[in-house]
Amino acid sequence: MNAALTPETPHERHAEFVAALTGAHGRLLGYLRGLLGRRQDAEDVLQRASVLMWQKFGAFEEGTDFTAWASTICFYEAKNFLRLAARSPLHFDDDLLQTLSTERLEDLPTREQRITALEGCFGRLGEAEQRLVQAAYLERGRGIGALVAEMQRAPQTLYNKLNHLRRLLAECVQRKLQEEHA
Repeated sequence: MNAALTPETPHERHAEFVAALTGAHGRLLGYLRGLLGRRQDAEDVLQRASVLMWQKFGAFEEGTDFTAWASTICFYEAKNFLRLAARSPLHFDDDLLQTLSTERLEDLPTREQRITALEGCFGRLGEAEQRLVQAAYLERGRGIGALVAEMQRAPQTLYNKLNHLRRLLAECVQRKLQEEHA
């Protein structure tokens, strides 16, 4: 019997789905964060969408773009979430959500390149600058007020420093991406 005509076992199909979802997870989560704003909401929606993806995986055409297929399911789950979640501070109409979706989809192919470039640029910062960026942007619940008290600096000084570091990182990322495409 020809191996190409042999139907896949459920185990093989499951492994194929898990590999595809694992490979696309970061892009899908970033896509949903762009639509929903909050990481926790994006993770919740991605979890529900993942169950739907598995249920509909039989309709997925092998050899096509899994991320594009999965992002469509994520889009409709995000719409449902926004419609049903009264706790969401964001209330988007369908036209705005569609615009955001299109823009996020256009960003997906280069997202990993940008993240890699940002990580490299971040590594070039001094230790004190890295700590400041992490404290300001990555540690939940820490506002500028807490940083001002901790660092004993004027708020405007910290805002200026963070603005300078954001500009340095953005320019570095842009340079790295241009070098890659040159």
